[in-house]
Amino acid sequence: MKLHGKDAMAREAGERLVSHRVQMPTRVVGKPLRQVIKRLLMALFVLVLTVLIVYADREGYHDNANETVDFLDCVYYATVTLSTTGYGDIVPYSDSARLVNILLITPLRVLFLIILVGTTLEVLTERTRDEWRLNRWRKQLRDHTVVVGFGTKGRSALQTLLATGLDKQRVVVVDPSAKVVDTANAEGLTGVVGDATRSDVLVRAEVQKARQIIIATQRDDTAVLVTLTARQLNRSAKIVVAVREEENAPLLRQSGADAVITSASAAGRLLGLSVLSPSAGTVMEDLIQQGSGLDLLERPVNRSEVGKGVRETDDLVVSVLRGHRLLAYDDPHAGPLQLTDRLIVIVRAAPPGAGAGAAAPSAAH
Repeated sequence: MKLHGKDAMAREAGERLVSHRVQMPTRVVGKPLRQVIKRLLMALFVLVLTVLIVYADREGYHDNANETVDFLDCVYYATVTLSTTGYGDIVPYSDSARLVNILLITPLRVLFLIILVGTTLEVLTERTRDEWRLNRWRKQLRDHTVVVGFGTKGRSALQTLLATGLDKQRVVVVDPSAKVVDTANAEGLTGVVGDATRSDVLVRAEVQKARQIIIATQRDDTAVLVTLTARQLNRSAKIVVAVREEENAPLLRQSGADAVITSASAAGRLLGLSVLSPSAGTVMEDLIQQGSGLDLLERPVNRSEVGKGVRETDDLVVSVLRGHRLLAYDDPHAGPLQLTDRLIVIVRAAPPGAGAGAAAPSAAH
């Protein structure tokens, strides 16, 4: 595995976004420019309406400068009144003018101020709401899934988990690119922008409380650092890592990874198998793709299957997981099945909309 020097690492870190923050999916209300134009038009409408009201009752107003109130004076009075400046040079003195100020001008002044400060209030309200949502999210988040790297590998891994019934609200995506996290937010996922090799970034993703961690970074050296950091923060989580080179797999296992998937080797084997037998390659690709054709999944042993042989089950059993031992289907020790066993089986994929678990009806207790 090739490691970069300090200068290269610093340059790479400089290209990444360093502002580590949690981004939760939000509903976009409208474009900011459209909202500003809308507020300005509303404020202008209130100003024009006030001018017309004052002009209609201009005989009830007194100007200390020349004692007459014309249209320009009405515009001036409406402006200083709505903005609460109130110089006092033009004042209502008739009973009707004062009544109009009480019943109409004052409510319009309040509405005008609300429109002007509406943007500020909206920003403060939005920040308060986001802070409340974030605190509530942190308190409720337990046994979730953290996906480090939301590229092709990370996205495909997450799609497989979501197809089996994983709730999107229990997924946190960590990626150094703000655009990638924005994409995750658009799909209803919570994201953290930052470098996952830093412990503070993983802490923001609540890695210490996660049940499983998927590491699908673009570089093998980054995957090693993320694995070490994640294992240090969480000793019990299941960590699955994808690497490009097979020679780096032992190092990742030593770093704390429970499973290491070599993407280059796996793709190469699938290519070779497809050359030797295109049909066999098609079957393997079908098994890899969740939710279509045949699915490969793990399920517990049903009570009705206890004491039976591997070939007597309803599904096609590939392996039996007994404790920490993985027994092949033809292993003489695989049968009879025990209640604590788990089976790796091949089943027909559930039809769209059938819900999680429909692919293996025998798995229900």
